[in-house]
Order: sequence, then C-alpha cells, then structure tokens
Amino acid sequence: MDSSLAVPCVSVAVVATVGLYYYFVKVADKCTCTTRLDGKTVIITGANTGIGKATAEDLASRGARVILACRNKDKGIQAQQEIIQVTNNHEVQFMQLNLASFQSIRRFAEEIDNNEDRLDVLVNNAGVINDGSAKTEDGHELSFGVNHLGHFLLTNLLLDKLTNSAPSRVINVSSELYMMGEIDLDDLESYEGRMKSYPRSKLANILFTRELARKVAGCGISTFSLHPGSIDTDIKRNWTGWLQSLSPLISFLFLKNAQDGAQTSIHCAVADGIEKHSGKYFKGCRLQNVIGQAKDDVLAKRLWDISMKLTNLPQESTEQ
Repeated sequence: MDSSLAVPCVSVAVVATVGLYYYFVKVADKCTCTTRLDGKTVIITGANTGIGKATAEDLASRGARVILACRNKDKGIQAQQEIIQVTNNHEVQFMQLNLASFQSIRRFAEEIDNNEDRLDVLVNNAGVINDGSAKTEDGHELSFGVNHLGHFLLTNLLLDKLTNSAPSRVINVSSELYMMGEIDLDDLESYEGRMKSYPRSKLANILFTRELARKVAGCGISTFSLHPGSIDTDIKRNWTGWLQSLSPLISFLFLKNAQDGAQTSIHCAVADGIEKHSGKYFKGCRLQNVIGQAKDDVLAKRLWDISMKLTNLPQESTEQ
C-alpha cells in the first residue's frame, strides 16, 4: 500500500471502530417499548439518585404510581418533587426505607400492605459498597446485608401483594462484577475488601432471582436480574494526572449516564413478552447467559434457605 494512504486508512478504521463501539455500548442499549403503566404501582429502592431516579422518572412518565423507597428523607423528597415537575405525574411518593435495618424493611412492607391496593413492579435497585468492616443494624456485612438480604426480605414480605396484582414483576439490579464473586455458604459475610464483598452480593442477586422464579412459577410473577452497565458517577473526582485529563473522553466512550444506565431496568419493567425468561439475566436490554456459580440452581436453593433463616422468615411463608 502507498505509504501516503496508510495513515488515512488507519484513521478511518480507528474512527469506524470507535463509532461502532460507541453505538453498541451507549446507543443501541435503549428500551424501545412504549408500554403505558397507567393504574399500575411501582416501588423502586434507592430512587433518589442515579439509575434509580432515572428509572423512577421514566416509569412515572408512563403513568405509573411510583413509590421512591429511600433511606435519606431530604434527598427522597427532593427527588419526588423533581420527578413530579418533569413528568407532571403527581402520583409519585416518597417512603422511607433503610435496607440496612430489618425493622425498617418490615415497617415499610407493613405500610405498603395496609395502604396500597396493588403492587405491579418492584425494582430492587439500591446498592452499597462496603469501604470497611461496616455492618447493618442486624450485624450483617454491609454489602451482603443491604444488596442481598435487605432486598430478599423486602421481596418476600411483598410477595402476597405482588401475587394479588399479577401479572407483576420483580427486578433485581445486579452487576457484571458478579463474575468476580464467590458464594461460600459456610462463610457468606467475611470482609476481605470491597472487591470481594460487593461482587459476592451481586452474585447473590442473580441466584436469588433464579430461585425466586422457581418458587413463584404459576403465580403470575416474573423476575429478572440485570447489569445496568458502567455508570458515570462522582467517583471520577478522585482521579488524578492523566486519568483526570482523559476523564471527559473516558466518560464519553465507556461510561453511561444515569438515563442510559436505567434502560435495562426499564426494559425489564415494561417490555412485552419477556415473562418466559423469568429468572434470567439481562444486559443492554437483551437476554444474557451467566457463568460459573451464577447458573448453579442447587446453590441458589441453598442460599435461599440460609437467607430465610438470616432474615427470620418462616420457610413455608414463600412456598407457593
């Protein structure tokens, strides 16, 4: 090849590759379903910020009654007001929920049971990363306690409401980091750094989804786990040097904003015809295969049984 043509050809190839990458990573992963949710009730945990708030805004714009289940009252009320202003849907409500407290979860579920006529979609979105040896109010390692046990308890306490509102859905926001996680049933909660505890909790989300699908089969409840993508967050404020310089480019090419990151949660909440995939894992609004322990149904059942004991739930209460 003429050397004078080499550089332009390489440049075109690079631009084309980057363009295709950008399209498939950040543009193609969109929920295109136009389903309305008028008359439906949705609960979203951790809905005061990030993808939880973006999910709430989208579902409110579809006419749903949306309950923002958040720990921080001030931030929750602010999110409520902002979503109402954007969507002009006044059926957006804040309710306080601390997933690091079984007492708070039980109180929240009791309020829903007593005051809400129905529950059509539960989005278990909230998540934490344990930066140290922090524990929940009930003494559990924080990531496992909030990300798995908290949502496990909440979902089980709301199963009757979900069943009575069928067809209904439970959506568990996991993470592709589940691949780095490992479930040791004899040592579920040891803290060996955030890159051990967080992936373990995300793996537990997927196993919980698989076993929940088995238990509620025939009840009209569908359940899905998902990876939202790599999200652009305030963590970049800690970047220095060349990383800080490249921050805008990295965000543009590799990181999704909250609205883009919410697309798979929205898809699992509203897409038609995906009920047949109950128990499965989604990424980029598409069905994905899982690997390793995440496809171990025996492990999923054993984790369920242990989680029942840890949350003080009677085994027979969820057998359908």
